[in-house]
Amino acid sequence: MSLKTPASLRLQHQELHDTLSRATHEPGAIGEAASLVARLLRAHAHKEESFALPPLGLLLDLAIRRGPEPYMAPAIGHAAWLRTHLDDMRAEHRAIEAALELLMAAAREAERFEYAEFAHRLIVHARIEEEVMYPAAILVGEYLALKLSPVAPTSRPLTLS
Repeated sequence: MSLKTPASLRLQHQELHDTLSRATHEPGAIGEAASLVARLLRAHAHKEESFALPPLGLLLDLAIRRGPEPYMAPAIGHAAWLRTHLDDMRAEHRAIEAALELLMAAAREAERFEYAEFAHRLIVHARIEEEVMYPAAILVGEYLALKLSPVAPTSRPLTLS
């Protein structure tokens, strides 16, 4: 069994991506601002899906179904990666949020309020990641490191490849 970002988070990310993709095809300031958001979000989203969020896929098993299992050990490395890169991830959020503010302003100016609302939802989503998801992913890894220490191969951060 491998670590996977929870399906609900993957679906939410896909819905956000789909709306952003539509916005990039809008003419003028909306399309330009949306394209900037898309450029900033691309690498960030890859880091989240590959490294930061997969430990959250273990939450249900850990909370309800069973205790730590050896197959969960890779989450320790994911959590260590996230702890090491947390400031970078938050800085990327600030850059994305600044671009979203531009999108929000352009959308309001053009009276395309669906894109202004989308930008607001994405800002809130980033804050939920910082306040809830990232800390929870780190805690999953730290919990597993404590419980699986004899079988956990390493707690070194993962590296981007």
